[in-house]
Amino acid sequence: MIPFSYPETPHVRRHGPSGYDNCDSFRPWLRDEFLFRCVYCLKREQWGTVRGNYDIEHFRPESIAPEDALVYSNLLYACATCNSAKRAEIVPDPCNCMLRDGVVVHENGSIEGTKNESKRLILKLGLDDSEYREFRQLWIGVVAMASESNKDLFRLIMKYPDKLPDLSKLRPPRNSRKEGIKQSCHARRLRGQLPETY
Repeated sequence: MIPFSYPETPHVRRHGPSGYDNCDSFRPWLRDEFLFRCVYCLKREQWGTVRGNYDIEHFRPESIAPEDALVYSNLLYACATCNSAKRAEIVPDPCNCMLRDGVVVHENGSIEGTKNESKRLILKLGLDDSEYREFRQLWIGVVAMASESNKDLFRLIMKYPDKLPDLSKLRPPRNSRKEGIKQSCHARRLRGQLPETY
């Protein structure tokens, strides 16, 4: 259900910054990488305040794989609630299992996994708990009403953030995928190629 439409295919990283000495330096890259929403529950930055609500999440926890603490491919962009629920545990990779053919979101806000890994991840994070169901039901309803009767409101809640990170101005010590900068949301907006909503 829009706006909780999971991707059709596994996520392939566009960016490849490395060499930073702290996690927060990766934040602008990860925001763009995961389209300004939580990789697990798809909560969008546009739906509230960003500060303090989104974390840089270590897919392989630091306590298990400290060598991967500053490895970009091990970092995800997640809301604080999902990151807290995951804790320092190994879970199925959301980039591979939270896909349209493995996850069904219903109009009443409930969510179900149709494959073993998505079922495990939904259960581990409590994504089908009543609080999450109510949250999704609310936004599904608001988006549907806005789409039908208030196009300005629809654009406001389904648009990209106004301030997109300009990755071309960042200077990571290394970047194995410099071409990804040209595909960033900021660069696409400058070229007039970024859709108004997503």
